[in-house]
Parts: sequence; C-alpha cells; structure tokens
Amino acid sequence: MFQHWRTYAFMSALFAGLTAIFAKLGVKNIPSNYATLFRTVVIILFLAFLVGLRREWINPLSLDRRSLIFLLLSGIATGLSWLCYFRALQIGPASLVAPIDKLSLVFVVVLSLVFLGERLGPTQWVGVFLMSTGAVLIALK
Repeated sequence: MFQHWRTYAFMSALFAGLTAIFAKLGVKNIPSNYATLFRTVVIILFLAFLVGLRREWINPLSLDRRSLIFLLLSGIATGLSWLCYFRALQIGPASLVAPIDKLSLVFVVVLSLVFLGERLGPTQWVGVFLMSTGAVLIALK
C-alpha cells in the first residue's frame, strides 16, 4: 500500500488539508511570519529526527551541485509560499484561501509542460480546466 505514488499523493493532500485548518487556528493571535518560522522549526526538528532514525543523513557537500541549486531554489519558493499562505490565512477565511492556494496544481501542470517537457492528454486538460474553474468559483464567495 505504501509503495505506490498515489498513496503518498493522497496522504499529502490530506495532511495539506489539515495544515490549513491547524494553521488558521494557530495564526489567529500571533504574527504570520512568526507562525511560519515556528512551523518551519517544527518541520526541521521532525525531519532531523526522521532522517536520523532512518539513517539517511548524507553530507550536503557530497551532493550533486545541480541538485543542491534546485533544492535551494525549491526551499526559497517554499518559504515564500508559506509566508504568503500564512498571511492569507491570518486575514482571510481558510475556506477561500485554501482553494486559491490549490491553484498551485494548475501552475505545476503549466510549468511542468514548459520546463520539464511533460505532456497531457485531453482528459487531463479537462481536469486542469475544472480545477481552475472550481478554485475561482469557490473564491468568488
């Protein structure tokens, strides 16, 4: 069960949904940037424990330079995303913020076409259209 990518993708979506609810409740009385920092520290501690437990530590200096550059860029993009997301949750309703945030799905598809050369079939394009339309309709509340 835990060897299929769809299982992990579904669990990611579930935990992302919980993240929105927990973050909305947690950011209520503190600055959104501090909430993001606190969350990041929790993630670092959790992942350090997990990597240690699974004995997956690798010296970063031994990693491929290209991989490090893209992981650095990914980290910066994640940080900017989280800062914006927490601020949006602090000042807006989670039921409207989360669907707009999930337009990231559409951005991933478009960017994967442009930068990774991936292709979609007609059914997948209908899905992209429906995701876009659904997010916009929900956000028009």
